[in-house]
Amino acid sequence: MAILKPQIKEGIPEVTVEDVQAVLGQVELIDVRESHEFHGELGHIPGAKCITMGSELTHYLKDGDRNQEIVFICRSGARSGRVTLVSLNMGYKNVSNMTGGMLKWNETYPIKK
Repeated sequence: MAILKPQIKEGIPEVTVEDVQAVLGQVELIDVRESHEFHGELGHIPGAKCITMGSELTHYLKDGDRNQEIVFICRSGARSGRVTLVSLNMGYKNVSNMTGGMLKWNETYPIKK
């Protein structure tokens, strides 16, 4: 059963940074940015996995548990929003996009580099 209750915006399930902070360690966090971004200035959320958008992510999702709860993250929420739609089209049921991405996260919460 899903922990998060995303809001649907333009067909994309979305959660806030506050929602994500509240469930750290309980849902899978996948950051779709490039490795240099993940470890760069904006850092990443502790516990997030860096799985780059494109073939690496497609391969990861291909054989994944379609019921697993996943939050996708990127710099601003644009790339992760597209990935959320792709994962829904692949049959995933409990996925969401973190709105505002790492730009929004960095306003309030700690990061890891």
